[in-house]
Amino acid sequence: MTQRRIVVSGGGTGIGRAVADAFAASGDRVIIIGRRERALEGTAELLNAEHGDGLVTWVAADLSEPEQVRRAVQVVTRGGGVDVLVTNAGGNVAPARGDDLEEIADGYRRNFAANVLTSVLLTEALLPHLARPGGRIVHLSSVAALRGPGSYGGSKAAVNTYTFELAQRLGAEGITVNAVAPGFVADTEFFGDRATPEFVSARVAQSLTGKPGTPDEIAVAIRYVASPEAAYLTGQILHINGGAALGR
Repeated sequence: MTQRRIVVSGGGTGIGRAVADAFAASGDRVIIIGRRERALEGTAELLNAEHGDGLVTWVAADLSEPEQVRRAVQVVTRGGGVDVLVTNAGGNVAPARGDDLEEIADGYRRNFAANVLTSVLLTEALLPHLARPGGRIVHLSSVAALRGPGSYGGSKAAVNTYTFELAQRLGAEGITVNAVAPGFVADTEFFGDRATPEFVSARVAQSLTGKPGTPDEIAVAIRYVASPEAAYLTGQILHINGGAALGR
């Protein structure tokens, strides 16, 4: 397989870092984008030391802000076009819900910005630079799109519908668009202080396999969806949740 250029948002930690690792291990050039410079720099140094100096570079940007997206894309495209885009940035940034309407509205807006805008803005800005044919777009969805919580699950459901719309728009150009929707994944920063032993046990108990997912397992699935061999796979939501949501 020829060397490809891969863009991974939210690539400094968790699933994003595992995705960058999987592509770099295959010899691809990877650009990771995120808000935290220290995390990005540390991940790039670690992966370059393991897989080859210069394979992984980074750009700091808040991808919910259009002007920062434009600047990031300018940096990314100086090195040429893009073969694969993985939009992983986001998270449940407003997990607490109060009774105050202003607080509820703020939570929905924040999760929409963190999960929908970060995917849509980066994708739309990079579309002119995506390989045709053979380009791959992979969005990160979540089992929460099926079962909540509301503001976060709703934002991931919007990512799903964007995936369907984009797949129809780009199919004739030879670009595939899919989403990968993990269930509970351990060893990430996603749940923060909420990840007590009791919380983790309850989440694992929802699966049929009796185990949590791992970032590496999600990364392997993303690498396949983004591979040349997956050219017939588009407009799909690939659910990886240990059977926590049967058949979905």
